[in-house]
Amino acid sequence: MAGVDGADRLAPGQAQASTADRAPLVAFVTDAASDAILRETLLAELGEGAEVRRGDVLAATKSLKRSATPLALVVDVSGVEQPLSALEELALVVEPDVRVLVVGERQDAAFYRQLTRGLGVLEYLFKPLTQEMVARHLLPYLRHGTTPRDMHLRGGRVITVTGVRGGVGATTLAANLAWHLGEEARRHTVLFDADLHGGAAALLLGARTTNGLRAALEHPDRVDELFVERTAQPAGERLHVLAAEEKPADSVQAQPGAAARLIAMLRRRYNFVVVDLPARSAPGAREILDMAHQRVLVTDASLAGARELLRYAAIPNAPTQSRRAVTVLNRAGQPGMLNEQQVKDALGEAPDLVIPWLPKVVPAAADLGEAACAGRGPFRQKLLRLAQEVASIRAEGEEGVKKGLFARWFR
Repeated sequence: MAGVDGADRLAPGQAQASTADRAPLVAFVTDAASDAILRETLLAELGEGAEVRRGDVLAATKSLKRSATPLALVVDVSGVEQPLSALEELALVVEPDVRVLVVGERQDAAFYRQLTRGLGVLEYLFKPLTQEMVARHLLPYLRHGTTPRDMHLRGGRVITVTGVRGGVGATTLAANLAWHLGEEARRHTVLFDADLHGGAAALLLGARTTNGLRAALEHPDRVDELFVERTAQPAGERLHVLAAEEKPADSVQAQPGAAARLIAMLRRRYNFVVVDLPARSAPGAREILDMAHQRVLVTDASLAGARELLRYAAIPNAPTQSRRAVTVLNRAGQPGMLNEQQVKDALGEAPDLVIPWLPKVVPAAADLGEAACAGRGPFRQKLLRLAQEVASIRAEGEEGVKKGLFARWFR
């Protein structure tokens, strides 16, 4: 596949791993008979890198939380008390483009429909497995480049973070939210800075910028999965940043549909796409808003900020957006600004989240290219609350996170 202008100039080792570097198949099965059948039928066909391991879907989740996602995954739900919940948890730790096939002991049609229509599993086979069964029903989904049947659009969750006026700290919140989802919650996450001229998202996370983003918006026909792999820059093991630094005098001529195509490609690669979306003048802003699963609106404690928040909150929900925008009052208590009660009176209701003014914490982290939410304190507590609101991820004290059962391989 053809790359995008500028992407080829990335330094070796800076681009994220190509799909060519991912294992073609990892299978987890619980019994020796199934293990033997899969080895005899699949490994010779799929070649180097394919492997069969002993364990159920719970073991698969534990293993893949810390390792790369294969292109295809076979998991065994035999003996698992809540297989649907277990599969949902697995979906949260693997990349959205993985092809998932399931084996188990249940033979009822209702369970089959729940897996293939509700969760988007490609195929389900009940035991005992045979070589003919595996070759006929599983192998076609695993051969490289084949698409045996019309597959639904799969993908991650899109979260837009918008400052309703300049300088309210929306980029800081977007960067820290993406860092938490990728580095602490262990979800494959990309932070997309839609401000191609003045964006600072990459700087906040110590990541590089490229000119590939501009090319993607001006030449959408060139955008494919290879573009995503080469242009999104690593900021952590499961965190990437897609950002640019165009010259102030250079205009970006985004083509209609380009932003939507880019978001669609990112959704195929990541569990979460966090977009730092400026309130005005971002290329393709309307297309991005229309693809959002959740919008976050950020204001400061000013009368102008409250007015703008009401205007942006009135924008109709996107088709994929299940609830209204989450409203955030940032830098509450800053000298010379309105107090919380005055902001509440101006809005007609309290904001969903109030983040205090922390002049010694957040700016210092930004200057170092570090996530301010990495340390303990009120900013971290509020950021974890935001993650719970927009991504159904709850913190278990200060030690870890608990996964909400909401994700699907297909959305």
